[in-house]
Amino acid sequence: MVLSASVLASCGLPGVGPNKNQIFAGSVQREGDAFVVAINDRVTRSTAVVPALGFSDQLKNAGVQSADIIRPGDVLGLTVWENVDDGLLAGATSNATALESVQVDGSGFIFVPYAGRIKAAGNTPEAIRRIITQKLQEQTPDPQVEVRRTAGDGATVSILGSAGVQGVYPITRPTRSLAAMLASAGGVGEAAEIAQITLTRGNVSETIWFEDLYDRPELDIALRDGDRILIQADQRSFTALGAAGSQTRMTFDTQTLSLVEALAQLGGLSATTADPT
Repeated sequence: MVLSASVLASCGLPGVGPNKNQIFAGSVQREGDAFVVAINDRVTRSTAVVPALGFSDQLKNAGVQSADIIRPGDVLGLTVWENVDDGLLAGATSNATALESVQVDGSGFIFVPYAGRIKAAGNTPEAIRRIITQKLQEQTPDPQVEVRRTAGDGATVSILGSAGVQGVYPITRPTRSLAAMLASAGGVGEAAEIAQITLTRGNVSETIWFEDLYDRPELDIALRDGDRILIQADQRSFTALGAAGSQTRMTFDTQTLSLVEALAQLGGLSATTADPT
């Protein structure tokens, strides 16, 4: 009976992994090939490095000069103040005249009463203001002119990837910022923790974490005409081989991933084939 008990004890049942004594038995301190690091409350757990993401000045400045350029099809709003009681445009009871929804025609011109046909396409609103002022001041004293582009007309962004609704969206007053435009498109279709937003402006593309839009307000930048927004999940992955629960390629399901968490995703170590060292 004693002999049988000894035999059974020597066989043992397969464990779920190496115990402490087995780990230390294979350490370099005992002429093994494993480096054992003792973890205590003064040692920080190592995690996968999270990429430092953010919009650089290069992207923010890309296309700045062309953003205010008027194009055919844009709609302008004009207001003219005259320094007389009964001016060219204003009536007897007002010295200001508002011309709303003045559309730039296919040739790039607009028509302004008493100023004539003016080349608008290729100019900024400020340049158009100066041209109109110069033409009107020959007929009315000291005219004051305001030129503004109606928000959304001609200025659009494209939203692709895992968006609520993909498409081309106009830049309007409520959707001038990145976060507001994403909300207008129905949000993101990926888990918030691993969703990434890539903004392409001209020839520059940069990526941020979706969650950072709320933690770092400076990332909620103003959009510009022609911006392209791509929403996708974190593209990082790792490959596991050997005596793990499974041998496969897995993507990150969090922004930070420790080795223990990665092993847990794989189903842990193989109880029968994992080397205790």
